[in-house]
Amino acid sequence: MRLVTWNINSLNARQARVEALLGELQPDICCLQETKIADRSFPAMAFEALGYESAHHGNGRWNGVAILSRVGLSEARAGFVDDEADSIEECRLLQANCGGTRVMCVYVPNGRSVDSEHYAAKLTWLARLRDELGRTCDPTTPLVVCGDFNIAPGDDDVFDPAAFVGATHVTPQERAALGDLLAWGLVDAQRHVVPCGPGPFTWWDYRAGAFHKGEGMRIDLALCTRPVAEHLIEVRVEREARKKGTFDVAPSDHAPLVLDWQ
Repeated sequence: MRLVTWNINSLNARQARVEALLGELQPDICCLQETKIADRSFPAMAFEALGYESAHHGNGRWNGVAILSRVGLSEARAGFVDDEADSIEECRLLQANCGGTRVMCVYVPNGRSVDSEHYAAKLTWLARLRDELGRTCDPTTPLVVCGDFNIAPGDDDVFDPAAFVGATHVTPQERAALGDLLAWGLVDAQRHVVPCGPGPFTWWDYRAGAFHKGEGMRIDLALCTRPVAEHLIEVRVEREARKKGTFDVAPSDHAPLVLDWQ
């Protein structure tokens, strides 16, 4: 089984890039974040032509998440089970059964700055995700929770810890919230395969040549239950997708994360 998760920073802008990646990597499951389109505009037929069923959760203004699958897609559900109204507004969570594995595609709030209401909302959202796991999932069954978490789990997951002092993504509170998810029964797939850093990173700022300097962060994660973790073969970052290549449109500031398991 191969799963790809990728924050594409606008599907309208990068549809060709997504289709090219599907053709090259042939993932069984592909999770997309920050699609920035409404459900009615989602190109389901284009993905169907490539062999993928799809589910999408977006309002056309911001955020937006999608799951593509060529191994079946059933019991799709958008948002938190306990608050449909808020879920529709936020469009940050989508889950479905794909080929015997429950897949959650998440786009965790950025948090902006530690002293802002957005940071508090981020911590609340993460606590709700933990509650969602407890309400709807079983850690003894195959599950992958993947996407843009906007959290670097440890100092090895940023290019220079000193550069992030006082910033979001690295605070003890955010890391503790991520730890609560892991304690429920999840494993950080990348660290399961590559136990120590630095990196490999998944995000680089567009500015100041950060990608070419290697100044990145590992904030795109795949958290999986033991039934998946114990069968992992490889977890890697598809760095080439972060380069412009032959495409007219600039790449996303994120690179895809690829999981292979038996």
